[in-house]
Amino acid sequence: MDANGAVPVLELKGVSKSFGAVVALRNADLTLHAGSIHAVVGENGAGKSTLVKIMAGLYQRDTGTFEMDGKPVHFRTTAEAKAAGIAVIYQEPTLFPDLSVTENVFMGRQPVGRFGRIDKGLMRTEVAGLMDRLGVRIDPDRPADGLSIADQQIIEIAKAISLDARVLIMDEPTAALSGVEVERLFAVARSLRDEGRALMFISHRFDEVFALCDTVTVMRDGAYISTAAIADTSVPEIVRLMVGRDVNELFPKIEAEIGRPLLEVSGLSMPGVFREISFSVRSGEIVALAGLVGAGRSEVARAVFGVDPYEQGSVVLDGTPLPPHNPAAAMKAGLALVPEDRRKQGLVIDASVATNITDAIRPTLTRFGLITARAENVEAQVWARKLEVKTASLDAVAGTLSGGNQQKVVLAKWLAANPRVLIIDEPTRGIDVGTKSEVHRMMSELAGMGLAILMISSELPEVLGMADRVLVMHEGRITADLPRSEATPETVMFAATHTSEEVA
Repeated sequence: MDANGAVPVLELKGVSKSFGAVVALRNADLTLHAGSIHAVVGENGAGKSTLVKIMAGLYQRDTGTFEMDGKPVHFRTTAEAKAAGIAVIYQEPTLFPDLSVTENVFMGRQPVGRFGRIDKGLMRTEVAGLMDRLGVRIDPDRPADGLSIADQQIIEIAKAISLDARVLIMDEPTAALSGVEVERLFAVARSLRDEGRALMFISHRFDEVFALCDTVTVMRDGAYISTAAIADTSVPEIVRLMVGRDVNELFPKIEAEIGRPLLEVSGLSMPGVFREISFSVRSGEIVALAGLVGAGRSEVARAVFGVDPYEQGSVVLDGTPLPPHNPAAAMKAGLALVPEDRRKQGLVIDASVATNITDAIRPTLTRFGLITARAENVEAQVWARKLEVKTASLDAVAGTLSGGNQQKVVLAKWLAANPRVLIIDEPTRGIDVGTKSEVHRMMSELAGMGLAILMISSELPEVLGMADRVLVMHEGRITADLPRSEATPETVMFAATHTSEEVA
């Protein structure tokens, strides 16, 4: 019950959720009221998605309480959550493309008329009424295939209303929308609020949070930090609460001599993905590519390496232009890419540690077209020792190693190829704190040996602790190029959200 005596529609207190040794949520609190739009903000990894999945019945909490209308609830399935009146509108809805708008709204619960036949007329009439009620013009008879993301979201909202959802959770709903589409979505959200529904709005865009929401909750590192009325807070205050951490001993940064540019990217553009990307990385320099999910960081890295195509621009490695969309040429020139998803893109999970480490240099180990296990093991042993890979033997299957040791194996593979420029995407994702420190030490030592390193990271402390320079991306563009001395949690977050510090 709040200060006005109203019982919240939904309330979570002290909710925790772990996945093995990884704690995704710890003592999280959230209170949603009828007739209110409540924002939830936080960095990547703050626990927002886990919280949503618990509310939606996808995950079950380990500890804490979950109440609706003051009564305890426990959803074991998404169907139970929906039946209780909770609906989630995702960034990218999953409609059935070959079915009509009407059929999608009533999927799995079509009304039946006389003689047991589906009453299509009633369905269409109800959907037309829902669209009028939401103030949008979408033909109930048109196929879902070809609809914009914005229209697909409206259909999901119509479905939720038809089920009489009392709590609507919007998870990054505006990420793929144009300005006009955002305004239409906001008009719909306000009308739902005015009907007395409770809305939860997850967004990285502070201008939208302040334009739409009544209340904001900040999360950090899986924990609840604070809740405030929008009128009583500001963007700078929210940013400080989101990133309130100090760089510590986890980042053993060694000062390296920075030399000439080794990687030069100019005017790189791919419509709908990124545009006018220009930067350089010098020998001995660690440059961080920072930004929020969906900013285009990994896409830029893949295009630079040649995995993905680009339409305009150029990539030059130590004075030599690299042909676009040609990873083999990039590797031959001395460029290496450690991908974000090491299990799917960096490792052959079912192969041995030795085979994985020597994967990029296999042609140099062959004799008369054949490669011996001895030659493979000799080379692999060198790099396994250098990177302190913990494994029972080099013959062990890579998939049996811990996440941190898998990351070391991927690094070993590329370092064995003696690259001049290393692109490393999310270097410490999914590994424990101690191993993170080892990976950071390794990166620092490599820079000290003269490598140019482009590091992509969603962890702000990692960015601030390891980078000599920070490039910040927002919606496919570089919005800031910050030297180490000017890179602070606030300056990076403001650039990542493309928000002026003067916004209140």
